[in-house]
Amino acid sequence: LAVGWGSGMDAAWAPSPGGCELVQSIMDCTGRWLSSIPGNLRGDTKELFLDDNTIQVLGNASLLLYPQLWHLSLTRNRLELIEPGAFLSSHGLQVLSLTDNLLFTKYSLTAAALSALPALRTLDLAGNQLTEDMVSVLVSNLSSLESLSVARNIIMRLDSSVFTNLTQLLELNLEKNYIFEIDSAFEGLQSLQRLNIAYNYLPCLVGFGLTQLRVLNVSNNVIEWFLTLETDDLFELEVLDLSHNRLLFFPVLPRQSKLHSLLLQDNRMSFYQRLPNGTSLANVTVQFLIIDGNATNITTVRLWDELCHSNLSSLRLLDMSQNQVWGLPDDFLAQMPSLTHLKLNQNCLEAFHLSEEDPLAMLTELDLSQNQLVELGVKVGAGDILPNLQLFNLSTNKLQALPPGIFTRTRKITTLDLSRNRVDLCPQPDKAESLPCVDIRGVETLTHLSLAGCGLQGLGGRPFQGTLLMHLDLSDNCQVLSGDLGWLQDLVLTLQVLSLRNTSLSSTTVDFSALNSLVHLDLSRNSLSAFPSSLGSLRLRSLDLRDNCLPALPLDVARVPLGTSLRELYLSRNPYNCCTLGWWDTLQQAEGLRVPDGREVTCSHGSRALSPGALPEPVLQSCRWQTADLALLYLVLALPTCLTLLVAFVVIFLMLKEKLLKMVKTRCGVSSPY
Repeated sequence: LAVGWGSGMDAAWAPSPGGCELVQSIMDCTGRWLSSIPGNLRGDTKELFLDDNTIQVLGNASLLLYPQLWHLSLTRNRLELIEPGAFLSSHGLQVLSLTDNLLFTKYSLTAAALSALPALRTLDLAGNQLTEDMVSVLVSNLSSLESLSVARNIIMRLDSSVFTNLTQLLELNLEKNYIFEIDSAFEGLQSLQRLNIAYNYLPCLVGFGLTQLRVLNVSNNVIEWFLTLETDDLFELEVLDLSHNRLLFFPVLPRQSKLHSLLLQDNRMSFYQRLPNGTSLANVTVQFLIIDGNATNITTVRLWDELCHSNLSSLRLLDMSQNQVWGLPDDFLAQMPSLTHLKLNQNCLEAFHLSEEDPLAMLTELDLSQNQLVELGVKVGAGDILPNLQLFNLSTNKLQALPPGIFTRTRKITTLDLSRNRVDLCPQPDKAESLPCVDIRGVETLTHLSLAGCGLQGLGGRPFQGTLLMHLDLSDNCQVLSGDLGWLQDLVLTLQVLSLRNTSLSSTTVDFSALNSLVHLDLSRNSLSAFPSSLGSLRLRSLDLRDNCLPALPLDVARVPLGTSLRELYLSRNPYNCCTLGWWDTLQQAEGLRVPDGREVTCSHGSRALSPGALPEPVLQSCRWQTADLALLYLVLALPTCLTLLVAFVVIFLMLKEKLLKMVKTRCGVSSPY
């Protein structure tokens, strides 16, 4: 519930008495180990922050010197008591934050102090171990409140006595308590617009009738039923969050509302008009027995006809992901002509049919990923279907093809995710033409395409012809690079991001030199035993070489065009040689280059894995011997032997000199003249 400090933030912080910092009329005394409010601060202080200190008591005279104060924050102190006269000089105080203190100890005296704040608009009491009775006492005289937070307390049950007199309240935060029952607690809050009851233990919401409420968050409870009052009154409700509950059925919504966002993620919801085995339950009803005091009311609801009673014409976002939906009721989507985002991922859908009856003319995002889709049907002869669709996620299904010509009806499609389906791209020159395939040729609006894990075996026949792809993911297709690689030529002008992770890539498989627009390249989890030389001329910003077989990188890797443009380089899990790390030193000195996994990079020396930045001296000496000039090494080794032989020859010659001379003279037979 922080409030902005307004303009003038360009003023520099300046030290002030007491060790606090001052900018204009804002005093920040956060984390100063203060046990009380300093008395030597400026008298014109308007905002005072005393968070993360050790204040236990706010005394009667604590704020006398600061009559202009309108914002006071005492978050994360040890505050147990605010004395009744503490705010007598602070009638202009509008924002008060008392989060994470110990106000439960003497709450009645603190309540008396709060009652002296006629202008208080925002009060934060989160994390004070307060019960519902304590909260009732603390806020009983705060009729001016517009925003109240009692989150992270120990509130268990709410009734009409807790929030009496809060007629101006606009926002109420009750999240992360232990609330399991609500009995007419909000009926007196005529101005309430935002209500947060997330992370509690509510089992159901029956008879919802807060017509003035605009945002209701009841996520992360244990709600199985959500039933709105049967009335034709207009509800102002715009956002309803029922995610992460235990809903069994689609909620019974107001007949008339302004609802534009409905969040139903992670529930147990399904529709029972048609079960997976084909059984029809078209006439099955459910009866709700509602007991209110001595009055008993029985409401009968058909399991899907209740949808027809709700006006969903303004709904723009519907999130039904992570449920148990096998199929949608007839005309379910036809009730939502304004829908722009539909999330049905992580359900049990086996088929999804598009027709003129459910045109979804405004839909821009459709997520059907992680289902069991075998078929995506389009009614024959249908006109424009999904004309504004931009993002289509079909990943992790059992699809083998898409309806022919589907992209002629989706003229604005930019992102298509078909990863982890058993699909092939058209055309397939070496296969029978009758085999199913996906044809994206000529779809000029398509810029992002994911085909990861599709079992692709070569991409012959130029499947990307006529496209302007910028992002292409072909990872986890072990044979996608087999055969003709002519398909790359259709992408040289536009492709910026390419993922070839786990595609059995070797150093000479692909020539990347023509991909001049490429900015991000993922070559991880392959079999590269040498750095691809064709990368040197590219101006990549990000390159991933993890999990390959690289013993080293080129010494000039930081000086070629690639090195000067790179900003991120991933290198870990390669068998680098500890004795050829000159390239590593060069990378460390490269300006602007970051190696995010640098701490995980290791090199091998014998059977040891070492960090290249901290090699032991014995390893360095061993590497010097291994990398020395062999000719010089041989010379050094041969020189002592040669010297030894020379000395031995000289000694022998001197010892046998006279005998050798006589032997020569005898054999030659000539006397020597004297």
